[in-house]
Amino acid sequence: MWYFMHNKNHSQIFSRTLAAACVIILSVTMAACGSDDDKKSSTNSASNTNGVQMAGVKATGEPGKKPTVTFHTPMTVVNNSYAVLQEGNGAALQKDNHICVQAVAFNAKDGSELMSTWEKNTPDCSMVMNEEGINKTYYDVIKDQKINSTIAFGVNDKNKSKTSYIMVLTLVSQSKSLTRAKGEKVKDIPADLPKVTLGSNGSPSIDFNGYKPGDQLVSQTLIKGSGKKVAETDTIDAHYTGWVMDKDGKPSQFDSSWSQGKAVQFSLQQVVKGWTQGLAGQTVGSQVLLVIPPELGYGNQEKDKIPANSTLYFVVDILYDYGETQTQ
Repeated sequence: MWYFMHNKNHSQIFSRTLAAACVIILSVTMAACGSDDDKKSSTNSASNTNGVQMAGVKATGEPGKKPTVTFHTPMTVVNNSYAVLQEGNGAALQKDNHICVQAVAFNAKDGSELMSTWEKNTPDCSMVMNEEGINKTYYDVIKDQKINSTIAFGVNDKNKSKTSYIMVLTLVSQSKSLTRAKGEKVKDIPADLPKVTLGSNGSPSIDFNGYKPGDQLVSQTLIKGSGKKVAETDTIDAHYTGWVMDKDGKPSQFDSSWSQGKAVQFSLQQVVKGWTQGLAGQTVGSQVLLVIPPELGYGNQEKDKIPANSTLYFVVDILYDYGETQTQ
């Protein structure tokens, strides 16, 4: 359980604008571009349809750049249909990598362009190259592709307006998510702070070291990563462990992604204020010690293993930054 997160529906955390929602048609829980009610019926329909080749759609232009797409209109679109429009000239896609895609969507009825991520250079990098992270129909299509490939997918949206789309995705880059913090160890850490020790796999343990918490947030970088700087509106992957002080003044662990064996993806807009404030400005690859006063944690609320008015202690490894979280 993610004790540090607000009590919100997980699906709401990663809700997207039209542009990003269309890009995420590849995800396991497929999203079409209609209303919430329309999405439910579209998802159910899509899950019962195998991918089929889509004929009549062509693309020209330099691979890796915004393609010029043509097709006859009006066009009948079969959900989950696809066509590889351009072969990539980059590296082959690697399993478990994060894949960034640029997207442009067309109305299948009249060919008009509905959205594009190219102009503002806002690729979506939420796709993870494995069958857990991508709808299997689409995974089978893209698994053997290369960077700069362009693929069209049909989205037959079962909404009230009966709108159908052709989503044209270009795979523009790939990168691996870190498995633990990686960077330079910080030397001048205040001697009175809690002491953190790492296991062989990177899992942290903590010694409070006689530390007396105050009413101010402590955000101490332990390892300084060289990656992207995190903004308070971003979504990230992280490993973490959290503790509170027990009645004997010793650490009592209440949650850890390490024990779950998998890093967690979350928005910094959906966590306690101490996480938002303490991780904003840190860089990917960094490990951060957070000491969060009750006012920036759960205040006088009791949360399962967390007593009311508790100071929260976290060690967080920042592994990947997806960029700004977009909400509807």
